[in-house]
Amino acid sequence: MIERIHHDGVLVIGAGLAGLTAAMAVAPRKALVLSPTPLNQGCSSAWAQGGMAAALGEDDAPALHAADTLAAGAGLCDAGMVDILTREGPDAVRHLAELGAPFDRTAEGGFAQSLEAAHSRARVARVKGDQAGAEIMRAMTVAAYVSPLINTRAGVRARLLLQDATGRVRGVLAEQKGRLIEITADAVVLATGGIGGLYAVTTTPAELKGEGLGLAALAGAVISDPEFVQFHPTAIDIGRDPAPLATEALRGEGARLLNAAGEAFMSRYDPAAELAPRDVVARAIHAEIQAGRGAFLDARGAVGDHFPDEFPGVFAACMSAGIDPRYQVIPVAPACHYHMGGVVTDATGATSLTGLYAAGECASTGVHGANRLASNSLLEAAVFGARAGAAARDIGAPTARLVRGEALPDLPAKALAALRQAMSRDAGVVRDADGLTRLIETVEAMKAEHGEGPILAAAGLVAEAALARRESRGAHYRTDFPLSAEPPARTFITHPGQQALKVAAE
Repeated sequence: MIERIHHDGVLVIGAGLAGLTAAMAVAPRKALVLSPTPLNQGCSSAWAQGGMAAALGEDDAPALHAADTLAAGAGLCDAGMVDILTREGPDAVRHLAELGAPFDRTAEGGFAQSLEAAHSRARVARVKGDQAGAEIMRAMTVAAYVSPLINTRAGVRARLLLQDATGRVRGVLAEQKGRLIEITADAVVLATGGIGGLYAVTTTPAELKGEGLGLAALAGAVISDPEFVQFHPTAIDIGRDPAPLATEALRGEGARLLNAAGEAFMSRYDPAAELAPRDVVARAIHAEIQAGRGAFLDARGAVGDHFPDEFPGVFAACMSAGIDPRYQVIPVAPACHYHMGGVVTDATGATSLTGLYAAGECASTGVHGANRLASNSLLEAAVFGARAGAAARDIGAPTARLVRGEALPDLPAKALAALRQAMSRDAGVVRDADGLTRLIETVEAMKAEHGEGPILAAAGLVAEAALARRESRGAHYRTDFPLSAEPPARTFITHPGQQALKVAAE
């Protein structure tokens, strides 16, 4: 028998930075937060090394931050949403500091900020060098636990979005310890993270398999830009799943990329060398590896003996594999890191389905375009998570009859492993029609065998949109269409049929 619960407030699915920020913004109403893992585990927010980009310095301004974001987005950013992100960003960082996030400070008490690739200013606020995500999430988790208005329920996995006769989203059919639970509420905020777990090589928690994206798509929500998957150039290549990350800040400090012959190769690919945009660096490293020359990050001169104090996370990961980065180079390779696409939202976090809001990596606000600017992800989660929670709080009560359904099919572990290999092979750093067609055939065969659940729906969206985009732009690179088409256009998809509607970006 299915347990049935009605929550008088807002239901938040996901407990990363976007989810917990949304839950706090629901006040004075109550929020119920569902998470498949214990809080502060299984979310990319806690793993973020870089920090939060915001115009906090005297030599900076939101307009400058916006210009860098638009440039990185390769023509596909929504300028209005970028304006919101960069204007509200500084206050979002200050709010997290007030909650207890121990950002690094200057001698004068201001935020210590670092330079990252494609930024024109040093504007990335950090915590203990490379511990920003972990420390921010620690502060957020404490705040959520002590709030009388937030209730959390861990070990709960969403299996179906519940809708009423009008199509309004009314809750979720969830699974906990093998039992199904029907949870209804006035509004639902999706904050389920990205799709890294769909790839064989990823820097994100394996639990993040695009299920929020797939659930929303199967419920009829509009999805945007799923083909744009960012690959971090410098995952530490030591055969681990997920792969530990060598933060981009190392290159900001002067670390260089070398091949096995000791040649610093990045200047051959881009005049900005190590500080070129992530997609350029990722493809350069991919090319060196494919050519048999390998790729290594050399931080011996740039960081050296300061590694344990300045980058403790990277240092620990390297040492655990027998690599001492103070004296040795670090083997690196590109890995799936961030999904620019997601469930389309407006400035309030509202999706195309009444009652459903989205925030964080599972959402597509339009701020990232074709290539996310470094350290804008935690900022987006904080800024738009708060907006989504506030909007969900104010929605009116539903009136139509609830329509009940069955849990969507799951994907067996063996099939998931095969899917991850196929995604990395055919929808990775470089793509072409043959590989993407093969991937679509693989996904369709799995749907025929196992049924279409959210994991396969998400994978199918990425593959279909990547095949339909017959150009190279930002993180999406087609060897058979290496040039960018004009005018720039975003992708919008609805399920079923996955017919792409191209709309020119503003």
